[in-house]
Amino acid sequence: MTTPELTHNLPELSVGQLSSALQRTVETAFPRVRVRGEISGFKRAPSGHLYLNLKDPDAVLGAVCWKGVAARLTLRPEDGMEVIATGKLTTFAGQSKYQLVIDQMELAGRGALLALIEDRKRRLAAEGLFEASRKRPLPMLPRVIGVITSPTGAVIRDILHRLNDRFPRPVLVWPVLVQGEAAAAQIVAAIEGFNRLVEGGRIPRPDVLIVARGGGSIEDLMAFNDEAVVRAAASSAIPLISAVGHETDTTLIDFASDRRAPTPTAAAEMAVPVRADLRQAVAERGQRLDQAAERILQDRNLRLDALGRGLTDPRRAVAEARQRLEDRAQQLHRVMRQRLALARGQVETLAARLPHPQAQIALARSRFLAEARALEQSFTRHLTSDRQRFTAISARLRIDPWRQELTRQGQGLIQLAARLPTAYDQQRRSRADRIAGLGRLLESYSYKGTLARGFLVLRDEAGALLSGVATLAPGTLVTLEAQDGSRKAEVLEEGGGPRPARPRAKTPLPKQESLF
Repeated sequence: MTTPELTHNLPELSVGQLSSALQRTVETAFPRVRVRGEISGFKRAPSGHLYLNLKDPDAVLGAVCWKGVAARLTLRPEDGMEVIATGKLTTFAGQSKYQLVIDQMELAGRGALLALIEDRKRRLAAEGLFEASRKRPLPMLPRVIGVITSPTGAVIRDILHRLNDRFPRPVLVWPVLVQGEAAAAQIVAAIEGFNRLVEGGRIPRPDVLIVARGGGSIEDLMAFNDEAVVRAAASSAIPLISAVGHETDTTLIDFASDRRAPTPTAAAEMAVPVRADLRQAVAERGQRLDQAAERILQDRNLRLDALGRGLTDPRRAVAEARQRLEDRAQQLHRVMRQRLALARGQVETLAARLPHPQAQIALARSRFLAEARALEQSFTRHLTSDRQRFTAISARLRIDPWRQELTRQGQGLIQLAARLPTAYDQQRRSRADRIAGLGRLLESYSYKGTLARGFLVLRDEAGALLSGVATLAPGTLVTLEAQDGSRKAEVLEEGGGPRPARPRAKTPLPKQESLF
């Protein structure tokens, strides 16, 4: 127990003096430390400073990262992220607490980062951002292509080179950072900025977007795993192609985009078709149209011939009916004569047998007359019936209706044959106009227009296109192609510039400006 005498010997300190002494003691004992813990209570102040807590199961440590250091961090802090923070330990007299002033921050390990990405992926997938029904088809031939990437490096050059090889299209490049803490915000702003463009405005609205970046570590690609970037890609009204990293790299934007390309070059191949293949397809369809029109004409001619062969000659039909009627009349006369002869023989036989020939003869005569009258009436009825049938058949077999029907069918076929060449010519003119329009469109994007503005095309001795001069050895012959022709040139060792081989120019060639 402290006695009053000892207590009076202690020096008297103010609160500020005690706080300053504690601060010097803490900063001297812990001038630089590395602390591992989980971020909680993260807050970004309007001034740009970061305030957070580092915790583990045993304790909580307050931390602060000033604005200048926060702008240089390679990761974007957020709650639940396990990190290793490096800095100095100090005190904060205003709240009587100690805290860590951070000057470096890194993830605690690859496993923690992958767990964070996987947790974010499950959460966004549960919201339906990765559903296949949300994905839109890419346009066959976009008028304008928007590219979101770094303006320097090989990615933008690979995309432009591939587009020029397949089908040149106007390209709008929105330059952004592709790694670091500020990269995610810039990528989100680029996607939303392209979507805010309107049709017919001063800046054309792209028909498809490409978000591209080269390969890198998982830490380098973290901007494309950012939740804000994923949501912006999923809500884009313009179809979006993600081309981040190499073929084996996968980021969360790949799941939210409409199409995922393994490389930036593959993204350019997805965006446009091959111009030569499109020309061949148009030519093949024109050829099929010609063949189809020719087949239609052949089918109509065959049908007309078949209809002509199927019609019966009316004169022949009437003649055959008249012949059948005459045959039946002759048969009827023969039967009548046979019956009369048979009756006459029977009468004579009966008359010879009767004892009173006169009475029997009279009776036989009366019977014979009665049978003759009945036979005559029957013949008359048959003859009348056959005459009526012949008259009806003759009425149906008149040649005028057949001639009228044949004339009507012939006129219809003549009209159809007259319309076919007109329709065929219209189709051919429509296809020809469309092919001519495509040709003019192709010509408008030809590199010849670029040469007219003063640019040159550099080729080697074999005529292959050269994209740079770093690999050209001194003395190498090259070809310079301009708008009005081409000239041979030789590479000089000093200065690295080309010179004409024959004749030697008196003035040096102008230096070509960069296409980028």
